[in-house]
Amino acid sequence: MENNKEISALFHLIDDPDEEVFDAVSEKIVGYGKPIIPSLEHLWETTPDEGIQERIELLIHKLHYRDLSEDFRQWNVAGHHDLLLGALLVAKFQYPDLSTAPVLQEVEKVRRNIWLELNNYLTPLEQIRIVTSILYNYYGLKGSEMSSKEPNDFLLHKTLETKRGNQVSNAILYLLLCELLDIPVRAVNIPQQCIIAYFKPGYSADILPDPLGKVEFFIDPTSGQVFSHQDLENYFQRISVTPDPGFFKPLKNKEMIQRLLEEFGKCFTSEADAYKQKELAELASLLD
Repeated sequence: MENNKEISALFHLIDDPDEEVFDAVSEKIVGYGKPIIPSLEHLWETTPDEGIQERIELLIHKLHYRDLSEDFRQWNVAGHHDLLLGALLVAKFQYPDLSTAPVLQEVEKVRRNIWLELNNYLTPLEQIRIVTSILYNYYGLKGSEMSSKEPNDFLLHKTLETKRGNQVSNAILYLLLCELLDIPVRAVNIPQQCIIAYFKPGYSADILPDPLGKVEFFIDPTSGQVFSHQDLENYFQRISVTPDPGFFKPLKNKEMIQRLLEEFGKCFTSEADAYKQKELAELASLLD
């Protein structure tokens, strides 16, 4: 009963024009945790004032963000950084009520379709042609330029839902499927690009003195197009960059999710959304 009285009193102060008062009230409300969200949603529905509604939305976001930060901490300290789980956590920043079951089912459907076409006698190039054919031709995945105006293109569930993603989200889906199918494809850190590479047997993400020598070929996740070492050399010449061995070291799943958070954060540049960019940067820094 005391709690109900205090919550009611706090709700009456949400419209206080003094920012310091609102900050103190926010801290108190957020301290109640996610169980208070239904009460905030009811307050939003019964409040005609748009300014107060925005404050309530911010409070609900803060509550979701607090839990999401803890989820990222747990994912970061896990022994295996599951790429699918990491990508879904990023999606939950914008869609906190996201149901993960349909995403898992869709990924499994694509994985199974590819698996049915694979066998142990295929060359690396033949394996990748099957993955690419199923994903881009049969499934219909499209790639788009990375644009800060299209935040949904960064999110795995939206990429699966609309069959359209940008270079980073398509790369994560491609990597995820290859990981599930034991195909040695990893992302590499090519400047100004998000490129994936097929590694020869015996590579290691940690100890790889000559990572480029272990790469069979490269794949552009925007379209699934395969390109050679020579194609990449031509690219470096075009952008006037000297190739560095570090560019070809396979990125860990944690590094891919960190990059996704950083690129996704570029979508929130307006003054109203500045807090989202800051929060995404904080989530990325948790993975350092």
